[in-house]
Amino acid sequence: MSALGEFLQTRRARVRPEDLGLRPGPDRRVTGLRREEVALLANVSVDYYIRLEQGRAGNPSVAVLTAVADALRMDQAERDHLRSLACAAPPAVPPKAPVRPQLQAMLDAMQDLPAIVVDRLSNVLAWNSAATTVIADFEDPAQRNLARLYFIDPSSREFYADWESVAEDAVALLRRASAEYADDAELAALVQELRTASPDFERFWLSQNVQNRSHCPKTLNHPRAGRLTFTLESLQLPGDNSQFVITYTPADQATASWLTQDSATTRR
Repeated sequence: MSALGEFLQTRRARVRPEDLGLRPGPDRRVTGLRREEVALLANVSVDYYIRLEQGRAGNPSVAVLTAVADALRMDQAERDHLRSLACAAPPAVPPKAPVRPQLQAMLDAMQDLPAIVVDRLSNVLAWNSAATTVIADFEDPAQRNLARLYFIDPSSREFYADWESVAEDAVALLRRASAEYADDAELAALVQELRTASPDFERFWLSQNVQNRSHCPKTLNHPRAGRLTFTLESLQLPGDNSQFVITYTPADQATASWLTQDSATTRR
């Protein structure tokens, strides 16, 4: 089955007929919606929707994809993912680009605010000293991919207070990137590595959930500072080949005070 079909099947399975005013019926054999019900809700023929799930619908129009997304109650990240999967010719993988010196200078100026730059594969391309104090030793090349840290480093399950959510979000970001740049060999190799190494990664990957980078709370169990709470902000850099700045803003006074004291000690 095509990647598009696998995604649509998982989205169908999670929508309950009664949520859409449909009568489930006593002889229902599928979880979620039937294909014919999605077709009805999207105002397309059953034959066309079946061909869409099978990857045989050619290049579906934006209107059709929007109607299907509405029928399956997709959020914005899922709609973006759907359009990427349905695209007949995926965009070329952008070349790697170094982090601009001006951007590194900006990170270094944020002495009390952990900040990193990542790419679409969650590779850490740049960081400031506060980030190495709080998150990981990014001076070590083995620690420069967040997904590997979550799934391969055993200490991560204790370090991240809500590891399950953090790890699931990381997979959802990679799933989204895998459709946006379907020919990205580096991404495919990373996904295969993690699917082989971690049953949890495999479980999240098969769920087909997707996500765009945004903002979220983050709680860390730091080995020296104890519990630290942050609000993460993810800002995409236009014109920098899918690079993102992620900042960790302290969410409580205790976290802010510890960062300020640690920064002052480092400067001395």
